Amino acid sequence: MSVALEAAPSRPSTTNTTNLVGLDREELREALVAVDVPERELRMRTSQLWHWIYHRGATDFGAMTNVSKRFRAALSDRCGLSRGDVASERISSDGTRKWLVRFADGNEVETVYIPEEDRGTLCVSSQVGCTLNCRFCHTGTQRLVRNLTAAEIVSQVMIARDSLEEWPSPSQDRLISNIVLMGMGEPLYNYDNVARALNIVMDAEGISISRRRITLSTAGVVPLMSRVGVELGVNLAVSLHAVSDAVRDVLVPLNRRYPIAELMEACRTYPGATNSRRITFEYVMLKGINDSLEDAKSLVDLISGIPAKINLIPFNPWPGAPYECSAPETIDRFGDFVNRAGYASPVRAPRGRDIMAACGQLKSASERRPGGRRGRNP
Repeated sequence: MSVALEAAPSRPSTTNTTNLVGLDREELREALVAVDVPERELRMRTSQLWHWIYHRGATDFGAMTNVSKRFRAALSDRCGLSRGDVASERISSDGTRKWLVRFADGNEVETVYIPEEDRGTLCVSSQVGCTLNCRFCHTGTQRLVRNLTAAEIVSQVMIARDSLEEWPSPSQDRLISNIVLMGMGEPLYNYDNVARALNIVMDAEGISISRRRITLSTAGVVPLMSRVGVELGVNLAVSLHAVSDAVRDVLVPLNRRYPIAELMEACRTYPGATNSRRITFEYVMLKGINDSLEDAKSLVDLISGIPAKINLIPFNPWPGAPYECSAPETIDRFGDFVNRAGYASPVRAPRGRDIMAACGQLKSASERRPGGRRGRNP
């Protein structure tokens, strides 16, 4: 049985103020210059605000008890701490939570929290909608509206912590221990904002999620993959889903631009990939499409020489979906072959299906507005 919670009350509008949420340290310092903080105080004030915003999760300047009343008043007049609003929150029978987050322009994204015995994983969106049109993915049926800003990406993490009451940032026994960029959108088509957001999330004096516990998933934007390894050092997941260009061209149309051979070469040369930091290949199991024993053999050949593991994902249905999930015995046979070849291939247990929060099921109610600009892809 799933539970739907009432939407949280809207926070005060910050239309005419500078929103401090989502600013990195240098941007925060510049914002303080704009509110006439003296040069000699900038370093201290920046550290104070960073601590209150990202370590303690403050939503009100009045809570900043080690900041002078005069400074708090100036901040309240000219700055804001907006995260966006929770339009709805749903809780699955298995404990999975899904938030529909609404931003200032009315656009919405979905964010999902998956509690497990050994971890708590937050699935974060990077775009409103998606431009990739992957055939098996519900998000792909929603046209791209726009990229999310760094602030809107960070806000999803902060909203989840608000709901789970996980402030200040704990040093251990965290409810949110892992973050995956696997929600709505293609993260590498919004790389600059994703990178800025992750650098804020990884900062040890703030939200403090280790790069080793962050995974960025891409459908295969080959030219940008190496930058993830060099500049961010996070884990990489690749949405593969097929072992031939003919099938992948249909399932993941981006393959027509960056075919499998190019994608595999980018994986082989991914900076930092080792046996202890393997690339994850995501493989959705589709009945009669990509689930044969021959497909399993081809998959093993394809990833040969790459430090890798395979996540086998039973297809999660959605209204109007053109595919069916492979039979359990077919998935087991496929996974057993890959395992015997030396590659871990766990079957991802479906979570949050009853609230449409499982892999491939996310879709917000936002629509592209007439005359609106679509996000630009490199």
